[in-house]
Amino acid sequence: MNAGATPRVVRELHDDILVVTINNPPVNALGVDVRRGLLEALETAATLAQVRAVLLVGAGRDFLGGADIREFGQPPQAPALPDVCNRIEASTKPVIAAIHGAALGGGLEVALAAHYRVALPSAKLGLPEVLLGLLPGAGGTQRTPRLVGARAALDLMLSGRHIGAKEALTLGLVDRIAEGDEPQDAGLAYARELLAQGAPLRRTCEATALADRAAQQAAIDAARAETAKKARGLFSPAKIVDAVQAALDLPFDEGLARERELFVECLDSPQRAGLVHAFFAERATAKSPELRGARPRPIHSVGVIGGGTMGAGIAVALLDAGLPVTMIERDEAALARGRANVAKVYDGLVVKGRMTADARAAVLARWQGSTAYDALAEVDLVIEAVFEEMAVKQAVFAQLERVCKPGAVLATNTSYLDIDRIAAGTARPADVIGLHFFSPANLMKLLEIVVPAQVAPDVVATAFELARRLRKTPVRAGVCDGFIGNRILAVYRQAADRMMEDGASPYQIDRAIRAFGYPIGPYEMADLAGGDIGWATRKRKAATRDPAARYVQIADRLCERGWFGQKTGRGFYLYPEGARSGTPDPEVEAIIAAERQRAGIAPRAFSDDEIVRRYLAAMINEGANVVDQGIALRPLDVDVTLLHGYAFPRYRGGPMKYADTVGLPQVLADIRRYAEEDPVFWRPSPLLVRLVEEGADFDSLNKTGVAHA
Repeated sequence: MNAGATPRVVRELHDDILVVTINNPPVNALGVDVRRGLLEALETAATLAQVRAVLLVGAGRDFLGGADIREFGQPPQAPALPDVCNRIEASTKPVIAAIHGAALGGGLEVALAAHYRVALPSAKLGLPEVLLGLLPGAGGTQRTPRLVGARAALDLMLSGRHIGAKEALTLGLVDRIAEGDEPQDAGLAYARELLAQGAPLRRTCEATALADRAAQQAAIDAARAETAKKARGLFSPAKIVDAVQAALDLPFDEGLARERELFVECLDSPQRAGLVHAFFAERATAKSPELRGARPRPIHSVGVIGGGTMGAGIAVALLDAGLPVTMIERDEAALARGRANVAKVYDGLVVKGRMTADARAAVLARWQGSTAYDALAEVDLVIEAVFEEMAVKQAVFAQLERVCKPGAVLATNTSYLDIDRIAAGTARPADVIGLHFFSPANLMKLLEIVVPAQVAPDVVATAFELARRLRKTPVRAGVCDGFIGNRILAVYRQAADRMMEDGASPYQIDRAIRAFGYPIGPYEMADLAGGDIGWATRKRKAATRDPAARYVQIADRLCERGWFGQKTGRGFYLYPEGARSGTPDPEVEAIIAAERQRAGIAPRAFSDDEIVRRYLAAMINEGANVVDQGIALRPLDVDVTLLHGYAFPRYRGGPMKYADTVGLPQVLADIRRYAEEDPVFWRPSPLLVRLVEEGADFDSLNKTGVAHA
């Protein structure tokens, strides 16, 4: 720490209790100065005879928010957090942790090393290291199961979820809940009570929740089986189970050593690098050039045009954020269906016990509907979610321009259409912006904020503020056909279609992509989304299609038969009697064979590796074009879009991060090899070529923020 800087750990004697306050804003992260300060405080407590107990508290809104993310990727600095936790536990004077706000990751591990824990109602406890491809590495995998048992410990560590004070008390993670909002007062009162009782040192390493070995082994076995089924190639969850097994099998010190071995294995895994990249990228996308100096407009009420699947999902997202919603539909029947679509979501929550009937009624009381646009006269923001056709959208915006008050933000949820054209058709283009939600809009985290040429900076700021209120992950996108995500999707889907026509079955392609880490393959996704959506887009773009470009017609043949996927009972797969998962369809394979014959293609075999390489090369190449043309600000914006909107496996970090991992020269070499057979489709991105020539990677552009010439 620099001379004269505010100490990160402050010691203050209150009678016979040494109060140790962590003061490292904004979240009291466990940086090296905090770790050193904690050790110094414990040494001070040990040497001062008048000190009978130590109280650990956090300044500000949190106890300890976990690791200092600024140290990620840096050489480790002593003392290491495991040594700090072990020193806390070894104290010969009782150490009490008073927890308020966040006690996450290493912060909870510090609290677990204390001898007693009191929580305030604001406390949020968790061990979320799995979300970064890691495991709790400061004794968390050894102390937690000894304190609360293997099942509860594994649930916390494998889910990464945060729990409140009441659940923490029920589990046994904390000893009591204190009312109020002053952690120091609550902690001092508890410490004095413990001293008056002559309470013994109670080291968590000696806790006995693992005593029933058979029951604990059964819990570990169940978690191992569930992890193997659900983790889909993730590395750290299995290591977490191994660490808890060590807690059951080994003495505490040996268990700590095993935890450290497993932690280092996770640290060295490429998955950890991908997950950490995703963590930082998600935070970076919340920043946009238009936000500098711009203040968001106030949003107190919102209008939604359209009550179909998308409009209803958007309405639910807004209602969940506490906003009143006015829905507009073309007639009373459509409006009733729109309200039913909204109510169905909350009905499901009530049935599952996640919402009371009274809470449902209170939320729906903030919904109102109308068939007249005049009902939107006083709303602050309108989101249009009608049919994907320019003339329809323009008609809606003409009505909005007529009825909406000055300063109201006019947003379109279009997936593909030119928002500059929509804005230019109004007399107030500065108020028009794209808010591209992903279905189901109340669940999907991604929100593409599409910035047209004439939009006002405060409207962009309003969109980002709305994303924050909706708990969405925002990504700024420029205007082009499909913006970031759908533009890239169109290209890698074409790559899949070419492979299908050249000899790979859609079922092999899906299997290969799932094996890479996707939850479902491209043809399963097409069936889920509805084949008619893509068909309408292909027909819309037919007039502008490059006549020299190859066009695979297989999907069109299915759509011509009315086979649109799950909603029609068949698409690329068969869905008998409303089944959610499909089975391969011999008739589809016959259609594919006929299309190959019509196109004069002799089918050839593809390996799964070749399928994945082509699929990802198309994705990466178009991602580079999107960045090069300024549609995405940086490669990381492409990564976040594909992670949150298109199910790219998170542990790989996103397609641009994955490209850096395998090496851009290899990606470019693959594309050039594919271009020998199809030079129109496989045109190397100028940005990719430039980076390879310079010996640079995509991440270098994330750091500089200069992506396009």
